[in-house]
Amino acid sequence: MNRIAQFLQTRQPLVALAAIIVLVLAGNGQLAITDPVESNYALTAKEMLSAGDFISPRIYGNYWYDKPIFFYWELLAAFSAFGINEFAARFFPAVFSVLNVLETYYFAKKIYDKRTALLSALIFGTTTAFFYLSKAVITDMTFVFFFNAVLIAFFLAYRSGRRSLYIAAFFFSGLTVLTKGPIGFLLPGFILLVFLCVRRRAKELLHMQWLPGMAVFLAVGGSWYYVMYRLHGMDFIDTFFGVHNFLRARVAEHARDDVWYYYILIFLLGFAPWSFVVLYQVKKRWQELKARVKARSFSEAAVFLFVWALLVNLFFQCMATKYVTYTQPAFLPMAILAGRFLLQKASFVKKLAAASYAVYFVLLFAAAIPLCEQQSGRLTAAALRNLNVEHHLVVNYGDYNNDRIHYRTSTVFYYGENIPELIGKKELEDVQPGGMSWNAKNVMPFLAYEDLPGDTVVYIICETPRLTFLRGRLPDSALETVYEGNGTTIVKAIVPARQMEQ
Repeated sequence: MNRIAQFLQTRQPLVALAAIIVLVLAGNGQLAITDPVESNYALTAKEMLSAGDFISPRIYGNYWYDKPIFFYWELLAAFSAFGINEFAARFFPAVFSVLNVLETYYFAKKIYDKRTALLSALIFGTTTAFFYLSKAVITDMTFVFFFNAVLIAFFLAYRSGRRSLYIAAFFFSGLTVLTKGPIGFLLPGFILLVFLCVRRRAKELLHMQWLPGMAVFLAVGGSWYYVMYRLHGMDFIDTFFGVHNFLRARVAEHARDDVWYYYILIFLLGFAPWSFVVLYQVKKRWQELKARVKARSFSEAAVFLFVWALLVNLFFQCMATKYVTYTQPAFLPMAILAGRFLLQKASFVKKLAAASYAVYFVLLFAAAIPLCEQQSGRLTAAALRNLNVEHHLVVNYGDYNNDRIHYRTSTVFYYGENIPELIGKKELEDVQPGGMSWNAKNVMPFLAYEDLPGDTVVYIICETPRLTFLRGRLPDSALETVYEGNGTTIVKAIVPARQMEQ
């Protein structure tokens, strides 16, 4: 036992890394693909693979200009290697989660020391946001890694005078743009500009290898955009840049979230448990911190990390559309600042990290796997296959009169066939994609109630609480419940030949 304890003590970074790898891979084959976001990515990659198209994202047979290509390439590679399944879909988010921890350790070691690096990596890898994103089939872990790499390359070039490293910053910025869009160039550029102004070193901008750097950036980050424009013209430009970038910044997709304290809550909950530890220590050491601020005794690295973290939060707070994952690029600088701040409490940090790790493992199997099943159409798709409905029309019931649609793209992903969304003919025009509006996201197939085939068996997927409303929509139809589970009911319906009027 003494030998084991001694090994663990002398190999702490390797032990911590191994533990993180186990956590991010554990249960990935059991976590169902959920709605509404994961299923969009998974189904898009599945359709691209089926079509043999590795350039143009597509979903429900339509071209889909929601996100750039890089994350879809990850899914395509994983589906090709492991098959189209949950483990494959979650493989690269797990890989980039580990890379983000290594990136945190590397940068903290470069600007401080090994002890700070270990604590920073432990803090970063045991936040609640990290646990969530390491399992989520979304772009964020990839985006965060490339985004952080831009600023790390910049600072190392700036501090060391090795200006060839600036080209690495342009390279990673290209990959960031290829993962998330223009924000991958604009926001890192804004951060480094503000930092240089704060340090009164704005002239450094003249030495940032702009000509070769921009050539690299455009080759890496711009080539796919150019090809997409050549293939799809202004439809791609208007939808991708207009709706999914400009509109997202100007008009809140979810108005209830557009509040001034949104990202304060995200910090408290997403950076937990460390947000509360740091705030307690700040309160306890307030006078010491005030004295250091007055004396301007903070290192240049600390100033850079603080500017980085602050501007990411302020920038996204100014955006109308807000999501829980948007400020994740601030977590690396916050983790390093926290690791440095808690350096004298290294033992406590390691114990709390270990406890958090254990809690996440319990939550994974006790909560995450069941909750993902509830937020997925996997069981519904299995029920459809068991009912042998392949020769019948299958539709999904939504209720637009209540300004509400709950369409499970994951059901389509697992079932393997498109499922139209039922809607009244009068409402059909209102939800069609087009123009500068959020209707651009309504790319699922639609079918009017009036166009349901008469005297023919139709299977309708309906949320169980909405079953009464469905019966009201089809008052003269014969409805028989053939499946009920996971909050979803499948109804076997025969609509009279005379179409009802809506």
